[in-house]
Amino acid sequence: MQLSAPFLADRDAIADATALIAQHGEEAGFAAAARAEQYRARGNHIFFARWRQIERLITYLAAEDVHGTVH
Repeated sequence: MQLSAPFLADRDAIADATALIAQHGEEAGFAAAARAEQYRARGNHIFFARWRQIERLITYLAAEDVHGTVH
């Protein structure tokens, strides 16, 4: 399956993804998804979308396949 590169709104998304990976290891994507659902339940669609993108970033980083052009 070809993964498209995730959208990153700012550097903080990378910092948050890195922190979750450090804290949760292989479960980091699930931790990001849980945070997204918490914000969804509160009705905060901005932070819901942010944490979904962070979840996608973690999935993208965890993939073993090479994405894009290799030089």
